Amino acid sequence: MPVTVITAKPSQEVKGNFRFIGVTVNLTDPVFRGKHRGKQLHDDDFEAVLDRSHAAGVKSMIITGTSLHESKQALHLAAKHNLYATIGCHPTRSTDFDKYRGGPEAYLAALDKLIEGHLTGQGRVVAIGECGLDYDRTHFASPEVQKIHFRSQLTLAKKYHLPLFLHSRSCHTDFVQILREEGFGEDGGRAVGGKGGVVHSHTGTAEEAIEYMAMGFHVSVNGCSMKTPDNLAACKAIRPEWLLLETDAPWCSLTSTHASKPHLDTLPPSLRPLYLPPATQPHRFVYGKPVKGRNEPCAIGGVGWVIHELHEGAVPFEKIKEKVWRNTIELFGLEELKDTQ
Repeated sequence: MPVTVITAKPSQEVKGNFRFIGVTVNLTDPVFRGKHRGKQLHDDDFEAVLDRSHAAGVKSMIITGTSLHESKQALHLAAKHNLYATIGCHPTRSTDFDKYRGGPEAYLAALDKLIEGHLTGQGRVVAIGECGLDYDRTHFASPEVQKIHFRSQLTLAKKYHLPLFLHSRSCHTDFVQILREEGFGEDGGRAVGGKGGVVHSHTGTAEEAIEYMAMGFHVSVNGCSMKTPDNLAACKAIRPEWLLLETDAPWCSLTSTHASKPHLDTLPPSLRPLYLPPATQPHRFVYGKPVKGRNEPCAIGGVGWVIHELHEGAVPFEKIKEKVWRNTIELFGLEELKDTQ
């Protein structure tokens, strides 16, 4: 699928009420508290990060749970800030199941209990995960260990009728095989109690994205989904009714070395400081300004803008944003946000 190469110049003013829901943010990461790689490099600016996201039109966020411990942290932050959370274990953390006191069954039971206790109210759980497979980082957990504990978490999605928050890296054949074998091969697994889900941070091929959609899963993109021309072709292949937007902050930034840059360079001057405000190095930290090397939730608008540009302006930015807004509310059951302006 061809992707148009453009000569960048800022677009004319774009007006509208641009609202977003960040479907994956890792707000439990210490980098949002000023700690980088174990060292405190600057003041805690968590609240300033939230302020920038609000200014950029981010009305709510889903905080990612990547282990039992971090799922508890995600729920705490979600309740405190009136956001949402996922509960699950990332494939690279799969050995946590085996190391847990009482073994894998006890770990799964602890996840189950955590979900059961947070199905309603402020800060509730809205998806199972982050779970899946990651064959790029098998030094953390072998493929066999990952597959066992991916399957076990699928039982939680069936039990609680919650969508899946899915991770797939260099594992497509095994990933879809497990989903199909567990009843998630069509209609997002609704026949077995599932409620669809999203394959987040898609960096695979256009063909893989098309297969996910055919199985009844949404596909979410961020800066890492836009590194190469092939990545952009995959983004363009995602149909609007299956598209979600994310940042995966503090990772997966939109950068000047990515194929997305010419498209991002057309971002109107009125939107650039909202989505991509100027940043400073950590050792030159100024409260109220972003930190270089740390992605933030406010950048979601930039991701959406690149999608708009990939369609060569045929689909207005406002329409893309509103379609994704509705997709997110429907998938995760966020009806209380429906009329948020």
